[in-house]
Amino acid sequence: LQPMTPPLQVAPGRAFPYTHLAVTAWIRTPEALAQLARALASGRAFGLDTESDSLFHHFEKVCLVQIASEDGDCHLVDTLVLRDLSPLAPLMADPAIVKVLHGADYDVTTLKRDFGLHFASLFDTMIAARLLGRPALGLAAVAREELGVSLSKDNQKDDWSRRPLSPQQEAYAAADVAHLVALERRLTRQLESLGRLDWLREECEAVAALAPASRRREADAYLSIKGARRLPPRALAALRELVAWREQRAEQIDLPPFKILGNEALLRLAALPADARLAGVLSPRLRSRETEIREALARAHALDEAELPLLPRSPRPILPEPVSRRCARLK
Repeated sequence: LQPMTPPLQVAPGRAFPYTHLAVTAWIRTPEALAQLARALASGRAFGLDTESDSLFHHFEKVCLVQIASEDGDCHLVDTLVLRDLSPLAPLMADPAIVKVLHGADYDVTTLKRDFGLHFASLFDTMIAARLLGRPALGLAAVAREELGVSLSKDNQKDDWSRRPLSPQQEAYAAADVAHLVALERRLTRQLESLGRLDWLREECEAVAALAPASRRREADAYLSIKGARRLPPRALAALRELVAWREQRAEQIDLPPFKILGNEALLRLAALPADARLAGVLSPRLRSRETEIREALARAHALDEAELPLLPRSPRPILPEPVSRRCARLK
């Protein structure tokens, strides 16, 4: 196995040379994972990222965990093979070892859900960039501004549940963690100079404390669809039935719900009168499911007025006038 090219040998403005980036190792056995955990335990920090399959399957899962040590070695942990990451658990919870991520909330909540991991001493480079007032917060933008490298996002929406990964996918996954420790060092110095490092620590503690991601949708998940709260009660009931049908169908054929029926189409269907034609709303792919969709709409239109859903009302806080003026100035 070849050591990876040090990531900072790239001229500013040039694309990251994926052809020169070698993955140090695939981790596919419990023994290799334990060996990696022992090696990381002697370091100060490591970079961490994950890849999931939420764009391709109904019940998403973490398919890959990328880890980069301080010296630049990258490891791809194949979580389709290894479903027990307990050797990494002490590292993730160790406050003496910094875990560097970019946009950590998704990674943290899905790793908690799939593997029961707990976290301490996170450093989120996206939060750091935000606290430093950076206008662009994506990893590619921050890496370009801070380190002079250009990262491609060509494989961002790939199906990471498929094997084998291509060499380009391997290089993409490794590149997402290769620069994180270097970024953490630079951003820490800048935050310290502005007296904002404690701000970062407070925010990262909140991320570390997030609840695990849920695999099940709540019964009132339909209310979170943008535009749902503008619907009248009867249409809101129709939306509730349609979302329940979409979830059931998505589970049957193992696809994300949005690939069954988009939210905009849901809203259009929910707002239709009981006797409306559906041909203009349903895609050709869904014409074979028209009977099921009509049945869902009919259930909503058959409800008594007292059975229609009502939007939950939460009282708006009453702010003292000095607080309101301060908020206005902050905005």
